Amino acid sequence: MKHIFNEGTSDRTLLLLHGTGGTEQDLLPLAEIIDPTANVLSVKGNVSENGMARFFRRLEEGVFDEEDLIKQTTELNEFLSEAADKYKFDRANIVAIGYSNGANIAGSLLFHHEQALKGAILHHPMVPRRNITLPDLKSVDVFIGAGHNDPLCKEAESKELYKVLEDNGADVTLHWENQGHQLTRSEVDAAKVWYEKKY
Repeated sequence: MKHIFNEGTSDRTLLLLHGTGGTEQDLLPLAEIIDPTANVLSVKGNVSENGMARFFRRLEEGVFDEEDLIKQTTELNEFLSEAADKYKFDRANIVAIGYSNGANIAGSLLFHHEQALKGAILHHPMVPRRNITLPDLKSVDVFIGAGHNDPLCKEAESKELYKVLEDNGADVTLHWENQGHQLTRSEVDAAKVWYEKKY
């Protein structure tokens, strides 16, 4: 997978996952805000939708191609193990930061692969899949940034994701904004406060 790796001075690695149409450059400023000491692994989605990079296909807006979601999630999980070997970082100490489509693939890692992530900051995610058995998430911390007026990720969707993760043992924080689907500085600052408490 196309990616950037920047070595840090701590034992934690931030996995950056952009939104639809983004690049591996997009979230680098967030990593600098959240934890300037961490290793940074920023990945570009392998799927193209009308020339826009994504992490998995969708059938229409808000409707995921579940078969491709599962395939791409497995490939990303395998890539993380390969990258940990190559760059010599701790595979068990990765915190994902994802926005929109990137948050959805990060959520899918939590739904499908036990111990794929130590924690996750999910900015405007949806529920990746329904009616499946999740891994035990009791050692996982999750921050969900959501919008009361987000037209893509409705309030009910954010609350449902919170409940599913919590019901499977994750320690989940749900933070609300009023800026639609935008990722705001105040949301990033709230994620930083959460991160510093957890790590």
